[in-house]
Amino acid sequence: MNNIPSLDLADFIYGSPEKKAKFVQDLGKAFSEIGFVAVKNHGLSDELVENLYRVVKEFFALPDEVKAKYEIEGLGGQRGYTGKNKEHAKNRNVGDLKEFYHVGQTVTDDDPIKNEYPENIFPAEVPDFEKYTLEAYKTLENAGRYILRAIALYLGLDEFYFDDKIHHGNSILRPIHYYPITDPDSVPPNAVRSAEHEDINLITLLMGASAEGLQVLNKKGEWIPITALPEQIVVNVGDMLQRLTNNVLKSTTHRVVNPPREKMHEPRYSIPFFLHPRSEMDLTCLPSCCTPENPKAYPDITAGEYLNERLREIGLIK
Repeated sequence: MNNIPSLDLADFIYGSPEKKAKFVQDLGKAFSEIGFVAVKNHGLSDELVENLYRVVKEFFALPDEVKAKYEIEGLGGQRGYTGKNKEHAKNRNVGDLKEFYHVGQTVTDDDPIKNEYPENIFPAEVPDFEKYTLEAYKTLENAGRYILRAIALYLGLDEFYFDDKIHHGNSILRPIHYYPITDPDSVPPNAVRSAEHEDINLITLLMGASAEGLQVLNKKGEWIPITALPEQIVVNVGDMLQRLTNNVLKSTTHRVVNPPREKMHEPRYSIPFFLHPRSEMDLTCLPSCCTPENPKAYPDITAGEYLNERLREIGLIK
């Protein structure tokens, strides 16, 4: 579990029928047992990643009062900046030691779902922020589409089952800054960079996962550090997919722990892409995933209803 399974997305997209089928089975096995995989050939170039991290670091280096201009009241953090310690894990009251920025879906045609989404806002102080965050958004959205096609095949569904459900979905790119702590004694008791949680969405595609701190809870109740090579992203199952598959695919509990006291002054950055469906997607457990041995575990709900329920639980909307 220290080294999560590594897969090559090119095997699924461009490989032989045998390679494609093996990718499907390996992905399904990992998502059934662990909930996490490392994936290479995801479409992000080294140049894009380098530029993306550069603009993200430039933004978070701005004074707090400048960043606060991009924090929009009443949006529940859906777009723009969310300040330090404002988000907390479900069933916790202590805020995480982080700040973040949300870039969401852009709808350029007459799809009526456009009315559900706030406009993106971008910091004027970092001119390339818009360019590189949107490019990364589209690249990861595309990689996620292929991964969901593989999941559909693993579940015995049509390969393109998820395509219309994630078209103009409510996905979010979230650059995160786990800010330096110059005075460790000032940290509230029990405050950590990101308390134990499960992701809300269908799947999460994560850059920056090799930095120290990311841990996953295994079946024995042990916290295991996650490692991935520089050219890989880490992909994990979210609660929406776990719910849809009636727990056949696992949304694994994970966290980002604080570094040792002598390293608290060092920042950490990561950039997850939370792949969400459209709000009207039905998350009712798939009949094929409900059996006498695995009876239906969840009431029927739509993705939009479930998202609002969870955002209230983590303190982003009241």
